[in-house]
Amino acid sequence: MKYSYISHLYCPKCSNTFSHEQKNQLCTCGSPLLVEYDLEQLGKELSKEDLVGRVSSLWRYHELLPVGDESDVVTLGEGMTPLIKMPAMGEDMKIANLWMKDEGIIPTGTFKARGAAVGVSKAKELGVTELAMPTNGNAGAAWSLYAARGGIQSTIVMPIDAPKITRNESAISGSNLYLVDGLISDAGKIVAQSVAEHGLFDASTLKEPYRIEGKKTMGLEIAEQMDWKLPDVILYPTGGGVGIIGIYKALTELKKLGWVEGELPRLVAVQAEGCAPIVKAWEEGRSESEFWNDSKTVAFGINVPKALGDFLVLEAIYQTNGCAVAIEDEALLAEQKTLASLEGAFVCPEGAATFVAARRLREQGWIKEQEIVVALNTGMGIKYPDTITVEVPILQKGDTIKKSIKS
Repeated sequence: MKYSYISHLYCPKCSNTFSHEQKNQLCTCGSPLLVEYDLEQLGKELSKEDLVGRVSSLWRYHELLPVGDESDVVTLGEGMTPLIKMPAMGEDMKIANLWMKDEGIIPTGTFKARGAAVGVSKAKELGVTELAMPTNGNAGAAWSLYAARGGIQSTIVMPIDAPKITRNESAISGSNLYLVDGLISDAGKIVAQSVAEHGLFDASTLKEPYRIEGKKTMGLEIAEQMDWKLPDVILYPTGGGVGIIGIYKALTELKKLGWVEGELPRLVAVQAEGCAPIVKAWEEGRSESEFWNDSKTVAFGINVPKALGDFLVLEAIYQTNGCAVAIEDEALLAEQKTLASLEGAFVCPEGAATFVAARRLREQGWIKEQEIVVALNTGMGIKYPDTITVEVPILQKGDTIKKSIKS
C-alpha cells in the first residue's frame, strides 16, 4: 500500500492541473492550488478501522497527506489534540453538547504547527533549501522551527506589533527574522519582492498548496474522535481562512470515501469586528471579499485584511449552510475570562471569539439546544501575555489571607 495517494494539484478557478512532483506556487490565473488524491483507489485499500493503533499524530492519516515517502516527514509529534466536552460553558450558553477542539496542546502552542509540519515536509521532498513568508506571528514561529528541524533556512517577516513570544520563537530557530511597521499585508509585499529577487520558495498563506493539507487534519481528527459521526456546527476563527478551508476539504474527502454519512457540519467563520472582510462579504452574498482598511484587533492571528483564499472560505460557508460572525474585542476578552473561570481553559483570543459566536448564535436560535457544537481554540492563551491585565494584591511579610467564600 502506498504511503500517500496524492494524485495531482488543480486550480479551483480555472481547472488547470499541475504535478505534485514539482515546486508549485499559485496557478497562472492567480488562484491558490489544491491537492487531489486518488480517493477511489484509497477507498479500496484502506478503511477507517485500519487507523486503530496508529501513531497518535496527524501522520496517522498519511495516505490523505501529500508526502510520498515517510523519510521526508518532518515532525515534532503534532496532531491528535484533545476534543473536550465543555459542560459548564454549555450550561451557561444553553448548548447541551458543546465541545472544544484544543489546538493549544501542540508543538509551538498553536494549530499553525499542522500546516508547518506538512508544508515543510513537502518542501523537503521537493528539494527546497530556503523558504520565506509573512506572518502575524504564530505561523512564522511554527514554520521557522519546523524548517530548522527539516534542515531548511527560513526568512520570516512579521508586523512589529506581533506578539513578542512568536518573535522570539522565530529568532531562536536561526531564521532570518525581520519586523515591519505595518500589517501582514505590508509584510507580504516585502516577502513577494524578496521571493522575486532571490528565488526563495514562497510559503505565504495559500501561495504553496500544502499548508491546507496539514490544517485539514483537524477535520479528520474531529470525525474520528466523534466515532465518525459528524457534529452539527463547527466554529472557526478566520483570518487567512486556511483552517476552515482545510476542515471543509477533509470532510468532503471523508464523504467521498464513505467514512462519514449525512449532512456536513454547518461551518461558521468567526472574525473580529475590527477586521471582518469575510463577514461583510457573506452578509452581502458575495463570492469574494474586499480589502478591510484600518484593521485592528487584539486577536492578532485573525487580523488579515484580505485573504487570498477568501472565495474558498465563502464557498465552504455557503456549501454547508453556515454563516460568518464578527465579534468585538471586549466581548472576546470577557469570554476568555469566562472560559478560564468555568472550565479552567486558558484559550487564545481567537479561540475565545468562537465561543462568543456560539453563544450569540444560540441566543438567535441558529444553534439549537441539543445540537452538537465544536468550537476551535487555535492556540494557548499564554502566547498572548499582554492581552490579560489583572490586579493582584501584594502581601507584606506577616500578612494574613482572608478566606474567600463563593456563594
